[in-house]
Amino acid sequence: MWRHERAARKRWGRRHTLLLAFLAAIVVAAIGGLVMNETPAEIGPPRSLDLDRWDAAWTDVLAHHVDARGRVDFSGLAKDRAGLSEVVRFIAAVDPASSPELFPTPNARLAYYLNAYNALAMYGVLDAGVPKRFGWFGRIRFFVLRKFTIGGRAISLYRLENSVIRPLGDPRVHFALNCMSVSCPRLPQSAFTANELDEQLAAAAREFAAEKRNVDVDHGTKELRISGIFKFYTKDFLAKAPSLAAYINQYRLSPVPIDYKIVFDDYDWSINDQGRR
Repeated sequence: MWRHERAARKRWGRRHTLLLAFLAAIVVAAIGGLVMNETPAEIGPPRSLDLDRWDAAWTDVLAHHVDARGRVDFSGLAKDRAGLSEVVRFIAAVDPASSPELFPTPNARLAYYLNAYNALAMYGVLDAGVPKRFGWFGRIRFFVLRKFTIGGRAISLYRLENSVIRPLGDPRVHFALNCMSVSCPRLPQSAFTANELDEQLAAAAREFAAEKRNVDVDHGTKELRISGIFKFYTKDFLAKAPSLAAYINQYRLSPVPIDYKIVFDDYDWSINDQGRR
């Protein structure tokens, strides 16, 4: 008797799994139909394929619309979209895969991808009407389902980060990539460049590790409270250090205790808008 019941439960379990997978596929397809699959065609081709001019154009956008705290003036950006649109036009037409001659070094390629990710995230938030925050559904829609055009091919921000940028093997990128959320690293006011990239990433890592919101030591409870970024990408950091505390200490003037309990802070997915109270 019990064998028949167990077999029946297994059959129901398989059917239940298949049903959930089927429903998930329908939901994904439906959501996919609601989001823009690529960078809008009306953006058109770039006026020039000059890499230096593109770096300068992205720096100009950052300098005019990002404050010292890394917050974006999305209201002002909505009234002055020309610069950002030009940056996105370049990204849509050119990348290291489509134009390798423009990116002869690993640093040139990585600097491009960091700038491209940040610019597309900024453009995507603006194009989405600047939501107050990314909820769970909103994160799936924005980072996974929505596609942008990079070098003539469609790709999501999720794939750009996890299939292109992270495999390059430098965990410091997690202190440079910015998804426009409050808990992201500070968005810089200038572009990453090939010649200065190592110094820029080291500075970003030092700044991130020094901020109390990202790394906070509680000697009373013997806890080390750290950003959720260390939780999301633990594997990347542990490839360069024996523990998260050890990795953090590479960029701290005052080392954190390596034997304290690690506590990951909740990630704030609110949009990092200057107009936000």
